Amino acid sequence: MTFLNRFAAAVVLSCLPGLAMAQAGALSFGQGTRDRAAPVEVSSDALSVDQNDNSALFTGSVVIAQGEMRLAAPRVRVVYLPDRSGIETLEASGGVTLTSGEDAAEAQDAAYNLGTGMIELRGNVLLVQGTNAISGDTVIVDTNAGTAQVTGRVKTILRPQENQ
Repeated sequence: MTFLNRFAAAVVLSCLPGLAMAQAGALSFGQGTRDRAAPVEVSSDALSVDQNDNSALFTGSVVIAQGEMRLAAPRVRVVYLPDRSGIETLEASGGVTLTSGEDAAEAQDAAYNLGTGMIELRGNVLLVQGTNAISGDTVIVDTNAGTAQVTGRVKTILRPQENQ
């Protein structure tokens, strides 16, 4: 059983008003403010740089942090801006975990455009917010608006709240 399957099986779902939006395929992601000017910190086991295409390839237990957002994957390709003044995109693959505050997402692959603040998660995506979870084939996260759009075999499990 993969980590994703164990994680999904362990998530206890409760029925909250916000989950009705999740059923329609739109939900929020990350409640904190975004500081795209914050430094991007990367740690990995290895690094290859390609000066010809302005890219770097980080491999082995890659962890990338910017503010409260964290991205972890076995492989991340960083594409720099043409003038090399900053990062244009991050392309993660091989099983990706993305966290922002209490929100977390897992997918096979992810692409993060730092300029626009858009993140696309692809392949067996699981998005968890507290005790709520939703899965689909693709999730598009707008970090500026704090929203996410889920498409492709969207699934949620609703469980009534217990009276306390």
